[in-house]
Amino acid sequence: MKFIYGKQDWKTFERGEENCYLMTNGLGGFSSLTMTGSCGRNDHSVLMACVHSPNQRYNMIHRLEEILYIGEEKVYISSQDYEEHEKREEGYLFQSGFSYEDYPKWTYLVKGVEIVKTLVLGQGENTVGISYEINNRSGRAVVLEVFPHLQFVPKGSLLSREQKFTIEGHQITAGGQSLYFQTDGEAEEVPVKFFEELYYAYDACDGRCSTGRSVVNHRIWAKVSAKETKTLHMVYGMEEALPTVDELCLGVTTYRDDLKRRAGFQSQAAQALSAAANQFVSHRNSTGKQTILAGFPFFEDWGRDTMIALNGCCLSTGQYETAKSILETFMAYCDKGLMPNLFPEGGKEPRYNTVDASLLFILTVYEYYKKTGDKGFVKSAWKTMTDIVEWYKKGTDFGIGMDTDGLIMAGRDFDQVTWMDVRVGEILPTPRHGKPVEINAYWYNVLCIMDELKGTAGEDGAESEPSDRLQEDKWDYASLAAKVKESFELKFWNEESGCLRDVLSGTKADNQIRCNQIWAVSLPFAVLSPKREKQVVDMVFRKLYTPYGLRTLDPEDEEFHPVYGGELLERDLAYHQGTVWTFPLGAYYLAYLKVNGYSKEAKEYVGRALEGIEAALREGCIGQLPEIYDGENPVSSKGCFAQAWSVGEILRVYEALER
Repeated sequence: MKFIYGKQDWKTFERGEENCYLMTNGLGGFSSLTMTGSCGRNDHSVLMACVHSPNQRYNMIHRLEEILYIGEEKVYISSQDYEEHEKREEGYLFQSGFSYEDYPKWTYLVKGVEIVKTLVLGQGENTVGISYEINNRSGRAVVLEVFPHLQFVPKGSLLSREQKFTIEGHQITAGGQSLYFQTDGEAEEVPVKFFEELYYAYDACDGRCSTGRSVVNHRIWAKVSAKETKTLHMVYGMEEALPTVDELCLGVTTYRDDLKRRAGFQSQAAQALSAAANQFVSHRNSTGKQTILAGFPFFEDWGRDTMIALNGCCLSTGQYETAKSILETFMAYCDKGLMPNLFPEGGKEPRYNTVDASLLFILTVYEYYKKTGDKGFVKSAWKTMTDIVEWYKKGTDFGIGMDTDGLIMAGRDFDQVTWMDVRVGEILPTPRHGKPVEINAYWYNVLCIMDELKGTAGEDGAESEPSDRLQEDKWDYASLAAKVKESFELKFWNEESGCLRDVLSGTKADNQIRCNQIWAVSLPFAVLSPKREKQVVDMVFRKLYTPYGLRTLDPEDEEFHPVYGGELLERDLAYHQGTVWTFPLGAYYLAYLKVNGYSKEAKEYVGRALEGIEAALREGCIGQLPEIYDGENPVSSKGCFAQAWSVGEILRVYEALER
């Protein structure tokens, strides 16, 4: 899907920074700038390389300063804000177009000179290519001069004025990293110059460091005679042998075409989301397998996020081997029935502070099996699956364990183990210790899945379910599932509100109306009666639904926060207290289709509703879906501008509509 923008989209400098693009390289590295080519965040970068996948990232080339000389006249075509706004580079005034499909293109028109800039990121390598096609119809010779602004610092860090930069031939070295470049233009080393107080509007509004620093130590330029058309190429990378810009473009286009064919979606929006989904898939050095990065530009790979995103990002797009690789990685690190929320990195031990990742793992294995029929994988995963169930039954870390009523308890002290997991010191803005509703819906479905798959896993004499374990079980899976269902309906149903309680804790949090109840309807095995399922869907629509996501709390609740923003504490207090999250919207639409029998009318309704998502693809990060929006009036994307589970869950809805 090609996204096209025009001058009306950057009527002011500020409007030009509202949208950005994202390209990723499958290693954890990325390239992201605004549609006017500026850095509106510290984490924006022409080349954010990843030297140890997927989390050790370096901001190598922060931005490009671009100047066009027409005769003696000097014109900036680059855009960048500074703390002293009068220093702004205002190339957006000459920008006539921007488009994004496989990679971004900018078009500039300056007094008879048209310039088309292309920027492309290599796949599987820390390499970026930049080209400028210069069509000179001005009647005078022109010179295009480009100054790459460098940082060579870990992502999110401030460049020190003490950092030394050296350049030898076409190799730049600083901060223990080397960057190579090639060009068909003229290249020249220039005296090192630091640029101070670059201004990042989208960090300032979130209370992050609002200024940054970059350095210039070389320039590249090309002279174009009157009535001549010339293309200037530049390639930068972490390896000495570099491809051409054309090779990079061809490689990316071929790669995307292959993904498109494999996914097989018909609608353009679904195709765009399919491409977006792949941007989160990355290699992980520590495991030698694939992983899913939770979101750009802030997040890394987490267990819970991976398990939620994997279904849509990999299974809905036909990337079955990638899904299998990721599931195998989690199997290897399962401990006491818990899947890691953070993988081991740099000698650190994995962290297991999540109650849902293990249950979601079993749900994902089930979805993988339904799509592939891979019995061998079910057999190989069965030992891990049974261990999870056994540990949850007898109790494991973080207060996770089964109560006498068959329901799962989770959380203790200051441990937050559901997805609403914010903790600020000793403040738990959304305490959900007790029996969370979505966890117990997952638990019921896990037991149903185990009952359904035990024959598949145990055929041909599989030893993964020992007979002594079966004899020790007080209930088999089906009997325990029946007990859980009975307890769930009895204890979670709130007749007065006509919906589900959010948690069983004996506090006022129990009766708060939150979006977590929607998963009790969207999951494959029904834990509620059809009548109550429909009541849940209707209540969620009335209280929590927006076209861009579900609110995390009823706006009529006294704890509702209408706006997400400000300093960290202010943001965290609002994070799950009304803020709109995109990813639960997928479960809502799937639940709506379910309670309406997947009728033609229901599909048409959801199809129309998804037009809101198609509009969202044009705002914020182009072609992507964000993490969150404001709770009261969700109009601008916030948090991570590209979020894996947001994309994955909406892809599942498109899959349900088309297949």
